[in-house]
Amino acid sequence: MSGRKTRGAFIVIEGLDRSGKSTQVALLEERLKGEGIPVRVMKFPDRTTPIGKMIDSYLRSETEMDDRAIHLLFSANRWELSKSITDALDAGETVVCDRYAFSGIAFSAAKNKPGMSFEWCRAPDVALPAPDLTLFLAVTPEAQRARGGFGEERYEKADMQERVEHVFERIGVEMGDGSRWIAVDADGGKEEVAQELWRLVQPLAKGTDRPLARLWADLDERVRNSHLYI
Repeated sequence: MSGRKTRGAFIVIEGLDRSGKSTQVALLEERLKGEGIPVRVMKFPDRTTPIGKMIDSYLRSETEMDDRAIHLLFSANRWELSKSITDALDAGETVVCDRYAFSGIAFSAAKNKPGMSFEWCRAPDVALPAPDLTLFLAVTPEAQRARGGFGEERYEKADMQERVEHVFERIGVEMGDGSRWIAVDADGGKEEVAQELWRLVQPLAKGTDRPLARLWADLDERVRNSHLYI
């Protein structure tokens, strides 16, 4: 450790629907608490806020909304809680987040709607707090369908999930540093997956002295120096 102050680590669990995210977040929270590490769990969308209640109604197919509008609401939901994330990290808490900006981009870009390019979908989330580690739970379609409740919400359709997965793959490549985005095989039993997640999280469990980054803060330079963008 350097002379910089240690802060809590920001861990995001991402994945397709029914990949076991919520279960793994709960198990990780339990493990961190068992190790005596202060932890705060967050879930996006946060359906308890005024914006989150609008999103919840849409996801349950109770209301209809323009695709661009709902995308911006998802982003606004993250921004309204971004200070809570940074405050918790500064206080030394580990923040474990069930979905984040990456899901917002993946599910919107996968709709393939005019005017909703990958770049457009990413833009509202530029400069949000960046996770220190994102763990993407990779699950096969067979495993998804075998898990209870699949198909109950708007996006839980096989073709949609396949397109979402392709966008997630692009995001993983774009994130660049392999230590910040790691895909984990989530087809196995929950305890087996939990053990692998703990192996990856443990080096950050007691915090980090690395300055908190911002999502895609260096995007302009990276675009100029890469061939990822068509």
